Amino acid sequence: MTTATTGNDTGGKAGGKTPELKLMEENLARLEGLSERLQKAMAQKRAPNPALEGPGADLYLKTSASLMTESMAHPGKIIEAQVGYWGRAMKHFAEAQHQFLAGKFAPPEDRGGTDKRFANPLWDSHPWFNWVKQQYQISSDALTRAVDAMENLSPKDRKRAEFFTRQIVDMMAPTNFLATNPDVLERAVATNGESLVQGMENLVRDIEANRGDLLVTLSDPSAFTVGENIGTTPGAVVYRNRLFELIQYTPVTEKVHRTPLIMFPPWINKFYILDLGAKKSFVKWVVEQGFTLFVVSWRNPDASYRETGLENYVSEGYLEAIEAVKRITGEPKVNAIGYCIAGTTLSLALGLMKKRKDRSVNSATFFTTLTDFSDQGEFVPFLDDDFVDGIELQCERDGFLSRYFMTRTFSFLRSNDLIWQPAIKSYLMGEKPPAFDLLYWNGDGTNLPAKMAVEYLRMLCQQNRLAAEGFPIAGETVRLDDVTVPVFAVACETDHIAAWQASFGGVAQMGSKDKRFLLSESGHIAGIVNPPGRDKYGHWTSDEPVAGDPETWKAAAEFSKGTWWPVWGAWLAARSGGMVPARDPAAAGPILAEAPGTYVREVVSA
Repeated sequence: MTTATTGNDTGGKAGGKTPELKLMEENLARLEGLSERLQKAMAQKRAPNPALEGPGADLYLKTSASLMTESMAHPGKIIEAQVGYWGRAMKHFAEAQHQFLAGKFAPPEDRGGTDKRFANPLWDSHPWFNWVKQQYQISSDALTRAVDAMENLSPKDRKRAEFFTRQIVDMMAPTNFLATNPDVLERAVATNGESLVQGMENLVRDIEANRGDLLVTLSDPSAFTVGENIGTTPGAVVYRNRLFELIQYTPVTEKVHRTPLIMFPPWINKFYILDLGAKKSFVKWVVEQGFTLFVVSWRNPDASYRETGLENYVSEGYLEAIEAVKRITGEPKVNAIGYCIAGTTLSLALGLMKKRKDRSVNSATFFTTLTDFSDQGEFVPFLDDDFVDGIELQCERDGFLSRYFMTRTFSFLRSNDLIWQPAIKSYLMGEKPPAFDLLYWNGDGTNLPAKMAVEYLRMLCQQNRLAAEGFPIAGETVRLDDVTVPVFAVACETDHIAAWQASFGGVAQMGSKDKRFLLSESGHIAGIVNPPGRDKYGHWTSDEPVAGDPETWKAAAEFSKGTWWPVWGAWLAARSGGMVPARDPAAAGPILAEAPGTYVREVVSA
């Protein structure tokens, strides 16, 4: 009896499978399938373009030459730096080893300050993780100091060397690796490895979605649908051509200001950043203030738009859209808004209209706009000939500049926030991307026509022709002083795309006698999409002239809490005429589609 019972128990243990074993087998089977998918996805990878994968050899030669010159001119300085690094690294190693052998551990004082990447208490309390963190911080500090100490580098080359050094430092953080990230290991143990398998699933999905290239998905793609829970303000498409759809929004007030308002969003992304949802929608707020609002929704170009340049955007885009608004409303003038690159191009359009004596624009508002590119800010690493030559080659090959390259470039400007931390959560932790409307929009990018992309990079960013000798367009040469209509410019304090000081400098050169400059807290997007009632970010205003040193202007400006929207709204209302009966989009003629239109939903290969 006893023998039989024992045999049954033994057979149960040998032949049965524990839940943990079953889960392991299932995960192994999933990994095999994922490996096959990964191979297929990688086979679709586009032909590499070395010029877009890193800086050209010229930068390496310059930095190497600088280091060699330093070594010959100041050998003691180089030796001091090396001895300092090895001394700190070995001292910390000895301290950690001594404490470990003594059976107790008191973490050394951090050398890197507060860093949210190392928030897990194990980075301080566990001997291994603390040692790894301290060694990383010591090495990072040594690399940064070495670049800072280099002489004989031009300001541009120094910025580029600093940028790419920072990319290396961020990439090699111990948080980015399975064996040296306690958060990842804890989650893997808690889920019996399920998190690692799910992370592999997320990785394969992203590579499949980008034809063999890797871009981290920042937001849950299933959480939002344009026209259903974002981009929902009522309106109608009332005009369409090959470049854009023109949306007229449905009024919610009985009367509206006489002069209509047309908004040109950037075509690097889609327009609904200004209509994310009812509580955040700038579009909805503008309509509620009693303005007849038209918004341009640009088409996402494919290779057939290869020869479409900035002149086409001005003539077929801006000028044609303005004429459509005038025709629909019966008004001789419009007020216009340009956001980011669309603000730069609005300056070109205004300059051309000045030359042609076309007075159709009553006033212009610029959101985070660069018109003087003498200060290239954080884009310096990407605007030297090695990268721009590579972009031009890619455009010749594809017929457009893929959103993949633009998204990757913008992400590297904030690599910890937009690459490494999301990658850790998705690929190492196996987490689902968050349902975040702003990040969803960020991932819904567009391509740029080949000719337009090269013109923008060469003639505006590199040659700065709008602020210098003039920009040739449609048989005319336009300059910043040709912008003579009343101007309201909004810049953002921490904008890493259009630095506010550079934006101020461009506005200062405009020929308008009626200029207003406003500085919002926060960055390129959050500083603009800053609705009333939240009081999240404040702003600076001043009655002083928009001239001279921008920091001097800011020091004298008055700071106010909350959004800048009402300040701008009052300025615009004063330049929008009296009140007239509200305009129904249906009265404009045939409705081509309900807002947000069809172009914004089109999916074009990148």
